[in-house]
Amino acid sequence: MSENAISNSLFHLDGKPSIQRAFPIALQHLLAMIVGNTLPALVLANTLKGSEFAISSNEAIYVIQAGMFIAAIATLLQLYPVYKVGAKLPVVMGVSFAYIPILIEIGLNYGYGAVFGAEIMGGIVAVLVGLFIGRIRKYFPPIVSGTVVLTIGLSLYPVAINYMAGGANSPMYGTKWNWIVALITLVVVLVCNMYGKGLVKLAAILVGIIAGYIVSIIINSTVAPGFMDFSNVASASWFTYPHLMPFKPEFKFSAIIVMSIMYIVNSVQAVGDISSTTIGGLDREPTDKEISGGIICNGVSSIIGGLIGALPTATYSQNVGIVSMTKVVARKVLAITAVMILVAGFIPKFGGIMMSIPQCVIGGATISVFAQITMNGMKLITSEELSIRNSTIVGLGIALGMGITQVPASTEVLKAAYPTLHMIFTSSPVIIATIVVFFLNIFLPKKTLAEERAEREEMEK
Repeated sequence: MSENAISNSLFHLDGKPSIQRAFPIALQHLLAMIVGNTLPALVLANTLKGSEFAISSNEAIYVIQAGMFIAAIATLLQLYPVYKVGAKLPVVMGVSFAYIPILIEIGLNYGYGAVFGAEIMGGIVAVLVGLFIGRIRKYFPPIVSGTVVLTIGLSLYPVAINYMAGGANSPMYGTKWNWIVALITLVVVLVCNMYGKGLVKLAAILVGIIAGYIVSIIINSTVAPGFMDFSNVASASWFTYPHLMPFKPEFKFSAIIVMSIMYIVNSVQAVGDISSTTIGGLDREPTDKEISGGIICNGVSSIIGGLIGALPTATYSQNVGIVSMTKVVARKVLAITAVMILVAGFIPKFGGIMMSIPQCVIGGATISVFAQITMNGMKLITSEELSIRNSTIVGLGIALGMGITQVPASTEVLKAAYPTLHMIFTSSPVIIATIVVFFLNIFLPKKTLAEERAEREEMEK
């Protein structure tokens, strides 16, 4: 390509296309990530509502806004690296669903301060992983990372179902109106995903939430007054900015351990997203420098996030899909997306509107996301041979991860005797599954399907 063609190209990293050409793609990226970036903060705030660690509505709105700030900062760092921080690739960052089970457990036990303290330490771990990713990557093959991703998806299902019922703290929990709205939201998401095209397909979750929101307004104004609460919209101000330590970080050992494990797992997932970005958008494998910079960026952004009250970040797979589909890799396009995210971060009314969304709408919209996370884990697992060895690793990891945390009697005994061990080993199915599959993959002898078949044939002689 000539220098002039590169300068105006959508399909070159350093391309600087006109705003008219770049904006539609930038908007696609915004619509694909905006809901996912705000929902973890909503889920955590609503789950802690009524507990001793509940926060005010204004504080919850701030956490949503802080998530927008950190998503913008992290994305810009990925696009335009500073020293070793950033991949210099078209990667969108945002607050991650994967951390929700851990965030809920830490929040319920210790509060928001411990969440942000653990996030800061987890960010440091991610920086270290980024520096040494070449040496540890071999310990997280698809059979390991896939099992972890699958367990994350499975562990999120109870969260989504509770939300579809209206949220455990709602006085209307389990009523028919919650289920009706949740199912309408889910159906709209599925229809947009399966039959929609262009922006409608990419923004399926957003369209579903809008549809559920409209139905909720109708129900609230006709058959079930009080179904919605608009007080947060009215009370939210029009402007805010990031505050340093709005929640004083608390460093609880058990919370730090579980969060650090999640950051290691998430770093391995980032390798997959960065690889998918370069393969899909640039027709090449990523360099070690790009992978390292991308993971370090996630660590640094999480450290900053913990200091300003934003939840943990990760690379966004849905935006990787847009890059692979459109082949648009010009960093300027995603920079426009980041600027739009940043602008939204300054407007608390946006957070207020998000707070007014009934929990049943959130449940109906997110259960499909959690299902997709589960299926992504299955895809990773089946990308390797399902030998007896690999099947054993996957089966035991999921069985112990999901099973142990479902036995209240044993976990309560452990909590009473060893509260730190309780937090580490039973805070989430993901932690146990990660530990089990990690060590099984190291210690179980590696055998292919062909080798296992040869063993059986030898026995028959």
